[in-house]
Formats: sequence, C-alpha cells, structure tokens
Amino acid sequence: MRSIIVKEKKKEGNYMNNKYRNHMCGELNIKNVSEEVKLAGWVQRIRNLGAMKFIDLRDETGITQIVINDEKLLEGIDLVTECVISVDGTVLERSNKNLKIPTGEIEIEAKNITMLGKCKNVLPFEVNSEKADRNQVKEDLRLQYRFLDLRDDKLHKNILLRSKILKFLRDKMDEMGFYEIQTPILANSSPEGARDFLVPSRLHPGEFYALPQAPQQFKQLLMVSGFNKYFQLAPCFRDEDPRADRAPGEFYQLDFEMSFGTQEEVFEVLEEIFTSTFKKFTTWKVDEGPFIKIPYKEAMEKYGIDKPDLRNPLIIQDATEIFKDTEFNAFKDKTIKAVVVPNGAEQGRKFFDNMTQYAVEEAGAKGLAWVKLTEEGPQGGIAKFVTDEVKKGLEEKLGAKTGDSLFFVADEKLETVQKIAGLVRIELGKRLELLEKDTYRFCFIVDFPMYEYNEEEGKIDFNHNPFSMPQGGMEALNTMNPLDVVAYQYDVVCNGYEMASGAVRNHDPELMVKAFEIAGYSEQEVETRFGALYNAFKYGTPPHAGAAPGVDRMIMLIANEDNLREIIAFPKNKKARDVLMGAPSNVTEEQLRDVHIKLIEE
Repeated sequence: MRSIIVKEKKKEGNYMNNKYRNHMCGELNIKNVSEEVKLAGWVQRIRNLGAMKFIDLRDETGITQIVINDEKLLEGIDLVTECVISVDGTVLERSNKNLKIPTGEIEIEAKNITMLGKCKNVLPFEVNSEKADRNQVKEDLRLQYRFLDLRDDKLHKNILLRSKILKFLRDKMDEMGFYEIQTPILANSSPEGARDFLVPSRLHPGEFYALPQAPQQFKQLLMVSGFNKYFQLAPCFRDEDPRADRAPGEFYQLDFEMSFGTQEEVFEVLEEIFTSTFKKFTTWKVDEGPFIKIPYKEAMEKYGIDKPDLRNPLIIQDATEIFKDTEFNAFKDKTIKAVVVPNGAEQGRKFFDNMTQYAVEEAGAKGLAWVKLTEEGPQGGIAKFVTDEVKKGLEEKLGAKTGDSLFFVADEKLETVQKIAGLVRIELGKRLELLEKDTYRFCFIVDFPMYEYNEEEGKIDFNHNPFSMPQGGMEALNTMNPLDVVAYQYDVVCNGYEMASGAVRNHDPELMVKAFEIAGYSEQEVETRFGALYNAFKYGTPPHAGAAPGVDRMIMLIANEDNLREIIAFPKNKKARDVLMGAPSNVTEEQLRDVHIKLIEE
C-alpha cells in the first residue's frame, strides 16, 4: 500500500470567460445534473458502441465520461487517444454508475466538440490505459518522451506532491523564523566531497566558475554578516555517478544555518522539519522527536553502515573472542562479526546457500559461514567447529538460543568485515521480511570522524565536511592522531537513507588553517581557495551551525518510490544524460572559441 496522501483541491475561481472550459474534469457530481458545462482535456479512452460513443476525458483533477449520440459532432475531427479536445454539453445522471471515481454518477451529453491538440495515431508507449504498464517500457524511451510519461497518473501525482511539499517546507521554515536568501550559482571550486561542474569564463580567459556542490561558504558568510537564521531550497551540482537514490548532476536540498546555534538546536529544527512533513503527507507511522542519537563508531559496530535502517531488528555483534581457539582456518587471526537471526534455524539449506552466494557475489566477501542451533545441537555450515565452549560463548555473549541461526563474516581488516556484515544484515532483513511495515524510523548519526585515510593517495582526507568544528578544538588537532579526532558532524537517517547532513561549523581562522593543514592544504592554498571565509573569520564571527536535508530523497520516501527519477519532472538517465533535450551535447567551434577552449583529440 502506498503511503501518499493526495488531497486534490478543487480549482476555485470562475472559468465562465474561459473559451476552453468552465469546469475541471474531476469536479462535477450529481449536484451538477442538468447544468450546461464546458470541459477540456485529454482523451484517455474511446468506446465505440455503434451509433453511440463514450469518451473518458481527463485532466489532472480526474476523469469525466462524455457521451456522443450524434456522429456529426465528430465530422472533421481525428479522434484518437491522448488528443486534446473541448466539449460543450449537459450534465446527466448516469444509469450505469461507477462509484470508484468521484464523477462516476454523472456523464456529459456532448453538444459540441472542438479539437484543440491533435495527436499521432501511434504512441511510443501506452499512457493511462488498461494496456499501460510503465515498468514494461524501457526507461530511456520514457525519458525521451517524458512529456507523455508525465501524463501517467501516479507519476503526475508525484510531481504535484513535490510542489505541495516544497511549499510546506518554505512555510515551515518561515514559521520557525528563518529567512530565505538566494546564494550564487556561479561560484568557485570547493572541496565538498565530489567533482565540480566547471563553467569556463568568456571574460576571463583560462578561468572557470564552478557550479556549487552546496552553498556552504555563502551561508557561513551570511552568519558572519549578521543574519540570524538563513534557509534556501538550494540547487546543488555534483559530478557523481548516478544511482537510484542519488540524482546525477543536480539535486535540491533544504539548506539552513543558525547564528549562535548549537548542535541540539539544529537537531530540534531537523526533528520539526521531518516529523511535520512526513506526518502531513503520509499515512505511515512516523517517529516522534527527539530522534535517537547513535555515535558513528557504534553505528559501524552494530549495523556496519553509517545509515542504518532501524526497521530491521538484526544487529551485528563481535564474535572474535568466542572463536579465538578455533580450528577453522578461515577464522584464524581474523576479526569475526556475527548476525544472530531469531528462529532462523527453520530455514532450509537453499536459503543459506543463497545468502552465501549473495555475500560472495554482491557483498564482496570471501565466504559466509553459518550454523543452526537446534535441539539436536549445532547443524549445517560450520557446525563441526562449534564446540561446546563455542556454543556457550554464542549463547552467553551473543544471546543466541536454540532455534536461531547465525551468520559469520571474517577478515583481517575491521572496516572490511563491518561493511560486509552490514550488507549481510540488510539482505537478511529483506529476505526474511523482518522490516517493520508502513513506518518511518529516524535517527541521528553523530560524532563522525574528522578525517579518514585515503589508501589510494596515501594521505589523510576529510571524512565528511571540511568546515566542521573538531571536538576538542585546537588541542585535539595539535595532540591527537588525526584519525582519532571526532567532529561535531551529524546526519539524519531514515529507513536506511541519509536524509540530511550538517555540522557545528569551524569559525576560527587559525583552527581552519590547522584543520586543512592536516588534510594536506597549505595556508596559502586555504587563502586561495577559501579566501572569503578565511578573511571573514578575522572580523568577528559568531559560532554557527546548520544542516541540509535532501529534498529529493525526502519526497522519494514520502511517495514510497525506490528511484529518484519518479519524483523529478525531467531527470537524467542512468548515464547522466538528458535524453529528452539531448544534454550534454556538442557545441560549435565558435562557442568554444568564445570561452577560450580548444578540444584536443586523443
């Protein structure tokens, strides 16, 4: 069952002077019988009963049945599905009522029909008909004809839902005292964790603008400027590889920042945004604030991921000590993580084989060990290595009991074993249908590491946001191993999706220089790349904090969709191409010359 609440407002206002219509297709009912009306819309269905024809006329408010008793009304009209017509007629009570639709008690007896928009007889795919099945149409074809695809009732309602949510968010931020301020689209390149989209300058040869990955520096500058609370429904641009929950190229976030704001105050704002929005637009159960807070380290230990789906009751536990004396070679000198599945022993051998196959082929594991705890003792998988002592450890330390099954992942690297165990946990939850139904479960992930080690480049990088305040301040940066430094960084997570990221900001220029120095940036580089912030921080900067909920992902979850393309009017395809408009595209030599660029063939 879908979670969306779609409340279509009747269109208010007077259409009497409109030459195309005086009512919408979804608003007429039994009270309008005998009225003379004019409707306009798309022909969704044609039924020919000899001397009589029936038309289902559609606009975005609904469908009205049109009755044509006089063939002369169609002279010179090429009536096909998806053409656009205007109909004058009388409202009649239907003898054969359809109570499944709001207009099902009435029909319109046509007196005049006008063709407004012709349509080709052959459509590239069926739209809003009994034959229509968008899942059977190649996605690129749907995107190429997105103007037809958007006529699909479900997709159309998603786009209208998006409009309603955006308005609600704006009103909510205004209610909480935030002011909407637009920041530049043409900006400078900044390390935000992804590649920039670059825009060459015509007026400044050899120089480039960058489309903002986020309005990070500008919103911090607004805090320096004395603004108390800022927000923006901000377009952001990142040259990333696409995936189902991430739009390639561009996305929108509800960006906000607070002067003198604390982490807890930001949490209160985030809780209000998410709880109020989800309660407004869904029928599902929504977590009430305050959301639970899970430190990053704990999240990785228990869930193997920093965006855990709390609808899944399974957790990861450490079994290294339990198998310290094992004869099982795959476990020797390894970190071992276990997932206990209550009542999992009832599953057949095929289930365990399929999970092993998933772990190896999809999760990147070398193998997946498992065992059943039965009344007769340990069975299957690595049962012969589950001695009485090991069994006792599984029961006492992991809480395993008779009737349960256990899955084990082992590897030399802690990060690897956590990741694989996390993926196994997720897959077990899905295959065993353990996820709590019709529920949105929220949490904060807090205390992210300030830095991470980049093995490919052999250097330390920022883990999350480079403009975050380190916990412990300058002392922590000067005295601690950088990989042990924790930042005031936080995420909001819902049902396994990262919904928002934020931080208490670093507002001290000396701290800023030191933080970037650890990540391999010289003070000169900081001044060059972040000169505005660096200089601004020298002129009286208040402590400030903020966050940025992802609008697209929020709408995707509310609409109960698995793919962002289902809630965006004109999305890119899986290869980051706009197949409707043909972007990206080649440009002329003259255009390249204007921006001082010459292409070199490789």
